[in-house]
Amino acid sequence: MENKQGLQKQLKTRHITMISLGGIIGAGLFVGAGAVVRSTGPAAVVSYAFAGLLVVFLMRMLGEMAARNPDSGSFATYAREAIGSWAGFTIGWLYWFFWVIVIAIEAVAGGAILHEWVPGIPIWIWSLVLTFLLTLTNIFSVKSFAEFEYWFALIKIVAITVFMGIGIAIILHLFPSIKAPGTSNLIGHGGFIPKGPSSIFLGVATVIFSYFGAEIAAIAAGESENPQKTISIAIKSVVWRILLFYIGSVAILVTLLPWDSTTALKSPYVTLLDMIGIPGAGTIMNAVVLTSVLSCLNSALYTNSRMIYSLAQRGDAPKAFLKLSKNGVPVRAVWAGTVVAFIAAIFNFISPDKVFQFLVNASGAIALLVYLAIVVSHIILRRRATAAKETLTLKMWLFPGLSYFVIFAIAVILISMAFIDSMKSQLYLTILLTAAVILSYFLFGNRSKQSEQTNSLKG
Repeated sequence: MENKQGLQKQLKTRHITMISLGGIIGAGLFVGAGAVVRSTGPAAVVSYAFAGLLVVFLMRMLGEMAARNPDSGSFATYAREAIGSWAGFTIGWLYWFFWVIVIAIEAVAGGAILHEWVPGIPIWIWSLVLTFLLTLTNIFSVKSFAEFEYWFALIKIVAITVFMGIGIAIILHLFPSIKAPGTSNLIGHGGFIPKGPSSIFLGVATVIFSYFGAEIAAIAAGESENPQKTISIAIKSVVWRILLFYIGSVAILVTLLPWDSTTALKSPYVTLLDMIGIPGAGTIMNAVVLTSVLSCLNSALYTNSRMIYSLAQRGDAPKAFLKLSKNGVPVRAVWAGTVVAFIAAIFNFISPDKVFQFLVNASGAIALLVYLAIVVSHIILRRRATAAKETLTLKMWLFPGLSYFVIFAIAVILISMAFIDSMKSQLYLTILLTAAVILSYFLFGNRSKQSEQTNSLKG
């Protein structure tokens, strides 16, 4: 049965807040922080702080636009409104592709963890089961998605809070059996910036992708009971969330663990648990990472479906994706992401070094293009709002100076990727993919719109 009333307004403020939290705290924090510290040294905390500051500015800009015009298409809708229909088409489809690949990656990662616990079942079966189960939560209703995400995010928050609490307790000599390192790890292994100032910037280029996902709150706001109020609360709290969970936890890690210890930083939070003698530290960490994987899978399926639904509303995707269930869920849109993601995951098993790696690399720099679209759209729309003398409930600070600063920072990061061996292929393949999407708009999307306009004139 099809719902004619559109997406349902079932999300509460607590849901949006936790969705935003869950979007920021991913497995990358628990697993990837050690690699960043190894490549940057104690100064990794500066890299996280600077990248976090950029994301705070970006979220403030997005929040201003979302409070003014809540929409499930979020920044793709704003790019269309500000820059042109080709920009909305391009950013929307790139974002959809990004989350399809994320679903595939997270499904394989979750399957690998469960395979360790139950070796008799192959990874690919576990991946399929996880994706299918979370697809069902998304299909049932937006509220069921939000409730699952609420508890997933809460578990992650509790875990990172416990880890930070243990770390602070060690630093403050509250565990008599453990010798607190003092400042030895911060300045005693080659100094605070052992690899030179350039390593801080390289760290920024790496960690800024860890923050991607915070923007999901702006997409979800379109299905909240009070979009303007909800998005304002979520956006305003992103500052302390980034400071606390990312910068705070990394600061504790670089204080407690020597940056040049490959063993300690391979899984820094497991090392932390081992330091105080907690048995089964590896299993506990795997459980936390699995929760992060499930949270990301859940959010990716939701975000993916709402973006293609928004594209279909504007004629940039097949109209079939507009059909809603009686609970107001775009079921076909959810299944489309699930099927395409599982096809991508299959390539991980049959061609991991070629096809799957190509897909992953092609999505590598999409986050920065989305960020760039958010800033440019904000500048244009703010100027229009000012000219029209609109009253804005949420405003970007120090406009337009900070907005131009963010554009400059993103441009520098994009350019620097061309000179970083591990990121070079990601940049070039993302550019290639972007060019292909833009070309497809002018070849097919634009023609489709002209045909619709002609038919409407004839009618």
